[in-house]
Amino acid sequence: MKINCEVRQASSNLDAKHYDTERIRKEYLVEKVMAPDEINMVYSMFDRIITGGAVPVREELILSAPDILRAEYFTQRREVGIINVGGRGCVKVGDDEYLLDYKEALYVGRGDRHIVFTSADPEAPAHYYFCSAPAHRETGVKKVTKKDAVVMHLGSLEESNERTINRLLVKEVVPCCQLQMGMTELAPGSTWNTMPAHTHDRRMEVYFYFEVPENAAVCHFMGEPQETRHIWMHNEQSVISPQWSIHSACATRNYTFIWAMCGENDDYNDMDWCDTKDLK
Repeated sequence: MKINCEVRQASSNLDAKHYDTERIRKEYLVEKVMAPDEINMVYSMFDRIITGGAVPVREELILSAPDILRAEYFTQRREVGIINVGGRGCVKVGDDEYLLDYKEALYVGRGDRHIVFTSADPEAPAHYYFCSAPAHRETGVKKVTKKDAVVMHLGSLEESNERTINRLLVKEVVPCCQLQMGMTELAPGSTWNTMPAHTHDRRMEVYFYFEVPENAAVCHFMGEPQETRHIWMHNEQSVISPQWSIHSACATRNYTFIWAMCGENDDYNDMDWCDTKDLK
């Protein structure tokens, strides 16, 4: 079993406007999320979120606490949201086991217990995408499917942004502390997400793109509304979006992405909208 944890510092909006392509990708793009028999994660100083992936193939993978946490257990002072984007698998939380099929989620609240990832079939291993945030109280464990989600249908095919937002791990569904996670599925023929764009100073966000074919790509837009930048991304990659940045994308075809937020406010609708005609 191999565990990799990279620590990234927070960056200023004033500095970021001077970054070239290489620096932008180094600061915000997480290229390697999923790898066989590895847990890869990035600890960001933006609201101290952790984003990562686990792919158990030949062995089970234990989500142990990286050195940056100075903790005995990963969830000793943290909550975790997990969404399976691969084959069927099982997540063990302490003595309990939770079977997760494709696009099913698991919320694990703060507590002293091991988290172990396994796959039902090594030929079709589970791909667990997870995010974690500091938690101030213990809130238990709960499996969540799309049937449990708060569902929103937005956009239209004429605007190239017809999409379904599945709010999976939000306060209306699980007793989370500050972490929120969900999944947005774009309809065939639609390529834009999160338009009109917005920011929210009260929290930061991470996007994880998947269901992107090998010959397709996603162009993720970030930066201040009047100082935007872009990052080209591919399947099963994630990108860190600071609280001062918009987060939107357009791709060469439809796709799905997981969003995760943490910070000051757990109200999903707390957003500062940016008029599309004012973007630069």
